[in-house]
Amino acid sequence: MSTLAERPLVVRAAGCVIWRHRGDGTLETAVVHRPKYDDWSLPKGKPEPGEHLLQTAHREVLEESGFDVVLGRRSVRTRYDVSLPGGGSAPKEVDYWTAQWTGGEFVPNDEADELRWLPVDAATALCSHDHDRAVLVDLERTDVPCMPRLALVRHGHAGHRRDWDGPDDTRPLDGRGEREAARLAEVLPVFGPVDVLSARRTRCEQTVAPLAERLGVPVQPLPELGEEEFGEDPQAGLATVERLLAPRSTPGITVVCSQGGAIPSVLLSLGVRWERGAGRLHPPAAKGSVWVLGGRPGALSADYYRDFF
Repeated sequence: MSTLAERPLVVRAAGCVIWRHRGDGTLETAVVHRPKYDDWSLPKGKPEPGEHLLQTAHREVLEESGFDVVLGRRSVRTRYDVSLPGGGSAPKEVDYWTAQWTGGEFVPNDEADELRWLPVDAATALCSHDHDRAVLVDLERTDVPCMPRLALVRHGHAGHRRDWDGPDDTRPLDGRGEREAARLAEVLPVFGPVDVLSARRTRCEQTVAPLAERLGVPVQPLPELGEEEFGEDPQAGLATVERLLAPRSTPGITVVCSQGGAIPSVLLSLGVRWERGAGRLHPPAAKGSVWVLGGRPGALSADYYRDFF
C-alpha cells in the first residue's frame, strides 16, 4: 500500500474548445496540430504561478491560436495519465471551457504549427485523443447555451457588523475584501463583461469597483437585488434577473454584486440546486464568490466559482 506522500500529485491544466458559426449557421471548432507530440488537439496548458485556471485557459488560447475569445460555460474535466520528466507517471486533470471566437488570425508558433476550423464531427474524427473528443461532444449540447449572460457576485469580506458604528448599508470592505475585489478585476474579464451593476450597499459597490475601473464603465445601481429589497419584492428582482439573462447577439456578461440573503434565493427561483453537500439543496454564495449563469429556467447553465486565489 502506498502512503499519501508516495502518491503522485495531480498535474493541473486548463483549455478551451473554441467555436464560431459559419455563414450558413454550421457550428465549427478550432483544432491545433502540436509538432512536439505530432497530434491534433485542443488549446490547453498548465497554469503559471498565481494564475487561476480561467486565466490559464484564456491565455493558452491566445498563445496557441492567436485568437481573441470570450470564455463561456464550463465544459468537461478530462483526466488521464502523463509521464513525468524524472520518470514515472501522474494523473493529469484538464478543465475546459467553451470559448467564442471574437477575432484574430492564427500564426504558426512553437506550440501549434497548424490550425483548422472544422465542423464538430470532422474535428472529432481528426482529434488524436479520446479525452479531446469528450470535450467536443459537450460542445454540441443543446440543453444549455455555450455562453453565459450574467455573473452574480457576493460582496467580499467586510468585517463584523458589530464592529461597525455606522449604518450597515455603509459598512465597507476590510483588507481581505479589498484583495478579493482586486482579484475579481483580474479574472472576470475572461468572460467579456459589458456592464457592472450593484446593490446599494457600500461593500457591494466596492467589490466590483476595481472591475468597473478596469473596464472603463460606471458601477450602476441595482437596488432591487439588495437583500432587503429582494425580500420585500422578489418578483421585481427576478424580473430583472430574467431580463439580464435574455439572449444577445454578442458575447459577454453583465456583472451584478449582491448579498448572501438574495443570491441563493434568486438561484433557487431559477431552478439551481446544490447536490455536493449531504442533503443540501440551498446553493452556496460565499463572500467573494461568483455564479456565472446562462440560459433560462429549465435550460440553465450555472457555474459556481468559490475562490479565485
